[in-house]
Amino acid sequence: MAAGHALPDKVRKGDAKRDRGNRTGFSTGANSAAAAAAATLGLVQGEVPDAVECVLPNMMRVRFAVTDGHVDGDHARAVSVKDAGDDPDATHGAHLTADVCRIPGGGGSVILKGGPGVGVVTRPGLGLDVGGPAINPVPRRNIVDNVRAAGAPILEAGDSLEVTISVPGGEEMAKKTLNARLGILGGISILGTTGIVRPYSTAAFRASVIQAIDVAANQGQTSVVFTTGGRTEKCAMREFPQLDEACFVQMGDFVKAAFTTAVKQGMQHIIVGAMVGKLTKIAQGLSVTHAWREEVDRELIAAAAAEVGAPPDLVAEIRAAETARFAAERLAGLGLAAAFHRALAARAIRSLRQRYPGPHRLTVLACNFEGVPIVTVNEADLTEPTHA
Repeated sequence: MAAGHALPDKVRKGDAKRDRGNRTGFSTGANSAAAAAAATLGLVQGEVPDAVECVLPNMMRVRFAVTDGHVDGDHARAVSVKDAGDDPDATHGAHLTADVCRIPGGGGSVILKGGPGVGVVTRPGLGLDVGGPAINPVPRRNIVDNVRAAGAPILEAGDSLEVTISVPGGEEMAKKTLNARLGILGGISILGTTGIVRPYSTAAFRASVIQAIDVAANQGQTSVVFTTGGRTEKCAMREFPQLDEACFVQMGDFVKAAFTTAVKQGMQHIIVGAMVGKLTKIAQGLSVTHAWREEVDRELIAAAAAEVGAPPDLVAEIRAAETARFAAERLAGLGLAAAFHRALAARAIRSLRQRYPGPHRLTVLACNFEGVPIVTVNEADLTEPTHA
């Protein structure tokens, strides 16, 4: 794998050339498979190896270091420490631990269980059994496949292998994830469709957004509230107290992923909560609103400011400013905050309607930087038609 690169000391927020490191890492599923295979080899050979070669879901063969291995009769334990590469991952450094027990006369099966630190599924809609461990289907198969390969002599003799994956400290790690919102309690999820974690790809976050919408839909919810972060979510929860917690999804920067999933799931009412910067980017029609992707459209902000009566000299300042926040703060000082955010919200609704057509209703909630509501705009209240 390529070595990581240090970040430059000072980089402008919108600098697309920012070097964010490129060292890949491994998923919790890949490390779980490595630990499980090593413990199984311990039962076969009488000693847990210091390293083990695993086949990942993408069919790559990778050698993993193994720690804390021991064998005690029909039980073996091994640990594989997760290296997330240059990805800012809550589970980086996690000790994926596998306890493998030989069950004489079990019929040659591999039984997979979750132990302490692995979340328990408490709601339907995740494609996992309620009451079972949060081990996703791909890593589940991958763990079993690697255990079958390592434990072939045991399984061929008609004995079974019971594999329990646990993660010391997993409950604390889970607090930095969306697991609780998804109804996964008590620990992290064992994830990974390829086994490889790509730095800053944010693929896991995007996947969790889609998963959260699927969960809401499978629970029979017909409204979904997309927010761009924690403050906007709290703001939206206060504004729409009648909605179930499952309706609230932090989409972050993933506008396209959120909307296409909501439309696909037949959501009837889609609400967006955002502050001025993200609201402007949604109005621009961006699929991903991250600062590294594309800068805010200052012409759009200036036009909205002019529309609500900002003086020409201020409009010129807004057009030259680096951030949307500058406009919001200056216009608030003139008593134009609500009108300005309403103008931006209307533009956002028209953009969203054009990009994501369907029978759903649209609402935009604009919040200030303290997470306090400024204005709520319903598509039906706009004077100009929004349907393409």
